[in-house]
Amino acid sequence: MKTVLDFNSWSRKEHFEFFGSFDEPFFGITTTVDFTKGYQKIKDFGYPYFLYYLHKSLQAANAIEEFRYRVEDDKVFVYNKIHASPTIGREDHIFGFSFMEFDSNFEIFMAKAQKEIEAVKNSTGLRHNDNAKRIDTIHYSSIPWYSFTGLTHARHFQYKDSVPKISFGKYSKDNGKLNLPVAIYVHHGLMDGYHIGQYLEEFQKLLNE
Repeated sequence: MKTVLDFNSWSRKEHFEFFGSFDEPFFGITTTVDFTKGYQKIKDFGYPYFLYYLHKSLQAANAIEEFRYRVEDDKVFVYNKIHASPTIGREDHIFGFSFMEFDSNFEIFMAKAQKEIEAVKNSTGLRHNDNAKRIDTIHYSSIPWYSFTGLTHARHFQYKDSVPKISFGKYSKDNGKLNLPVAIYVHHGLMDGYHIGQYLEEFQKLLNE
């Protein structure tokens, strides 16, 4: 479900009109989150590494209203719930797109996500189907082979995109602390650095639970 945002009462109206006219309205930050407690829970319960922090990230994004804003036909809609569209690697080192429905219950989310991962691994090509094209998602990717301190995305500027993009790297160890790199790209007409900060705070809280 979604509702249209009332432009007349929206405090970001001028910001949206300003940044929405840019060829590249996205901005991004690269940082790390403390993955120490989250990783320990993965080890204790035998959870899938990627799906665990993906779920926590998606749960955090759903908690921040601005991450549920999407632009359609020059209007801004607020979705009640957003889902994940992560890239999934295959044995031939080629990835395919996927769609993973969000559920606040990790066990339910994990069961459905594992079926989707198997479907991607047993397919070929990009798998850019209708579900992968949905805009009520976040575009996720994981780069587990190395850590990073910066990241860019391929962008089609003629396509008016408003879907946030979140990428994760390989965690690094520092005096017993595990740091997980995360890069976040969002539409500047829909949110600012403050809202990314809200997401990161919520994400960290969920990883620490």
